[in-house]
Amino acid sequence: MFRIGCHLSSSNGFLAMGREAVRIGANTFQFFTRNPRGGSAKAIDEKDVAAFLAFAETNGLSSLVAHAPYTLNACSADAGLRQFASNMMADDLRRMEYIPGNFYNFHPGSHVKQGVETGIRLIAEMLNGILKPEQRTIVLLETMAGKGSEIGRTFEELRAIIDRVEQDQLLGVCLDTCHISDAGYDIIHHPDDVLEQFDRIIGLERLRAVHLNDSMNVPDSHKDRHAKIGEGKIGLDALVRVINHPALRDLPFNLETPNEIDGYAAEIKLLKSLYSNVK
Repeated sequence: MFRIGCHLSSSNGFLAMGREAVRIGANTFQFFTRNPRGGSAKAIDEKDVAAFLAFAETNGLSSLVAHAPYTLNACSADAGLRQFASNMMADDLRRMEYIPGNFYNFHPGSHVKQGVETGIRLIAEMLNGILKPEQRTIVLLETMAGKGSEIGRTFEELRAIIDRVEQDQLLGVCLDTCHISDAGYDIIHHPDDVLEQFDRIIGLERLRAVHLNDSMNVPDSHKDRHAKIGEGKIGLDALVRVINHPALRDLPFNLETPNEIDGYAAEIKLLKSLYSNVK
């Protein structure tokens, strides 16, 4: 089954997101856990959650991806900001228990001149202080474009984080097509080679979700500027190969393209028409 959705606003609650997803033809979706540029979060409305869970079951919504706010930097040079990140993620994971069995995605962080090795160590330390074996949410490390001092530009950096985390069974990876192209992985011409490399370094069993985005920039630019599907440097043909790739086709895909809701609906309709039901 092709699981395709987009990023939806969580301001009106879970049930509203579920209804919006179904209206635009989606069967999964992504949402911010709280203000993406701040730290505040709305109180959980248990009635809304219960209504959403019933709606999701009836309408086939599954494999939801919660996205951490951009202010979460697990490897900041500022100890106070690292504690802020830890507190925020711990609270988000407690809140995710209301919709168990889904994913929580975050940008690993920026080391801010401390060096990659220090950044990796700090990220792993935060995760070791938060992840609990009883939790029912898989935490996803997102592949990054390598802008500035971002951690996660290479598969090796993500593997190094995973290797340092005690509850590593709770860790997966979200592959962002714009990011890995901007990072220098050739998903346009050689997707098989990229995924073979991912499997060798990280393991395809850890690949749990995809952000499906075109890129405004040429490969290996380290810029991280998303484009609408088929309007960027990756191109429609390459992205169609991504959604139909045997190693990816059963994963949840979420659009983070520069769109309003009607634009997302159009992209979802287009991608559904180009998805092959023959494996």
